[in-house]
Amino acid sequence: MNKSYTMKIAGLTRDLPLCRVNDQLYIGAFIIFGDVELTRACAAALLEKAPPHDIMITAEAKGIPLIYEMARQAGENHYIIARKAPKLYMQDVVSTDVNSITTDHLQSLYLGHDEVELIRGRRVLIVDDVISTGESLEAIERLVTQVGGNIVGRMAILAEGDAQNRSDLIYLEKLPLFHPDGTVMG
Repeated sequence: MNKSYTMKIAGLTRDLPLCRVNDQLYIGAFIIFGDVELTRACAAALLEKAPPHDIMITAEAKGIPLIYEMARQAGENHYIIARKAPKLYMQDVVSTDVNSITTDHLQSLYLGHDEVELIRGRRVLIVDDVISTGESLEAIERLVTQVGGNIVGRMAILAEGDAQNRSDLIYLEKLPLFHPDGTVMG
């Protein structure tokens, strides 16, 4: 059985460990945390494709290093993180639920008043590391729309499964799904 999947992302080669989702499905675990070289390269490659925007948003937590680096490279002083739990400093909290393929339970995403003010009436670019089922993306879209933001783009480093067929998603590479023996699903 193949225990990893080797792919080229933003000009760099990485081995993605295969992880069991259920008895019939494995995914390649794309882990950007701690990989500064990959984070920089992916941020630059995504910025080349990014539509004009006023602010970027991602869901906590795996998209944080990517959105930080994209904002840094673009010279933007702010970006927004939809938090997984409300924080004490967050006032007038807005929330929505999300059921992600990589989490075994229902989660919620939260924005506070300060984040809402950065979004309202602005062009918002949604950024994530991997889009698979689109559940996290849809949750962020609900939050942005709910508070009056105008979504101008949806970006990810990798599109997995059905996300590869979305015409509204900008991404760098396709990440296949895998059979239990590690072979790529057709």
